Amino acid sequence: MKKPALLAILPNAWNGLWQTRLTDGTIDLIRFGKRPYDPPEIDYVLSFRPPQGLLKTLPNLKACFSMGAGVDGFFAYGDYPAEVPLVRFSDDTLSAEMAQYVLMHALVHHRGQRRFDAAQSAHVWAQAMLPRRTEDTRIGIMGAGVIGTFAAEMFVKLGFPVASWSRSRKTLPGIESFAGADELPAFFARTDIVVCLLPLTPGTQGILNAAAFAAMPAGGFVVNVARGGHMVIPDLIAALDSGHLSGAVLDVFETEPLPEGSPLWSHPKVTVTPHIASISQPRVAADYVMDGIAAFERGERPANIVEFGRKY
Repeated sequence: MKKPALLAILPNAWNGLWQTRLTDGTIDLIRFGKRPYDPPEIDYVLSFRPPQGLLKTLPNLKACFSMGAGVDGFFAYGDYPAEVPLVRFSDDTLSAEMAQYVLMHALVHHRGQRRFDAAQSAHVWAQAMLPRRTEDTRIGIMGAGVIGTFAAEMFVKLGFPVASWSRSRKTLPGIESFAGADELPAFFARTDIVVCLLPLTPGTQGILNAAAFAAMPAGGFVVNVARGGHMVIPDLIAALDSGHLSGAVLDVFETEPLPEGSPLWSHPKVTVTPHIASISQPRVAADYVMDGIAAFERGERPANIVEFGRKY
């Protein structure tokens, strides 16, 4: 009996992934670019962003697995075969790590830590620089999915006023809900620290733009850990340079690695990290793929299948 064939299209940095269930003999693992294959033999694909046109060459493709929680890479070229199920990666550890990252940077800003860093460099005992009261720093979470809800609940526990914005209305204890495009300006207007955790879709592309920043209170702060496509970089830099925004933390970019010539590297109000807010653990990811393949082979549908209309 033929083993299910999985075509894995992943960076070389993920070599540790192969020393897991993917190599236990249950499936035929084919690493893209490392071994030739006959397109009709491929049953499944694992990737972040398959090469343009590749999936259309696989006539017997049963399903694709995204190596991350976001699936925009599969829709980047507009050629994803709609009849093929796409499964996104979901893991509680990812949610916790993302929330930790968001919380860390929000607290660094809220407590004014960068001012104390500067005071230390100047050998100044700056005890008079008190942080804002917690109840005066309003957190706004864009995206009320698993990760967004997890992060919002952590802020609530610390006493921050928290609101979420999403495509549809959510009911979450202690969290004010804004929904739809009509309520977006009001969401930004009540938010001192915006955290973007949205999926990247045609409706959210460029959502962090000049209008959004202008609607925020003076001194607003932005954290983007979702996708680079959410942020209009020239608008962000203009808002920072004008003094309306006080800073930004960016972990994701439209071009990665971030080009050497990007002004974000040296902007004094921007913190850049290399898409590390949360990293898929190879062993957990391998289990997710293998369990999903087993479900499809039994004629079942695993959890976290993407809705094509929403693209997440």
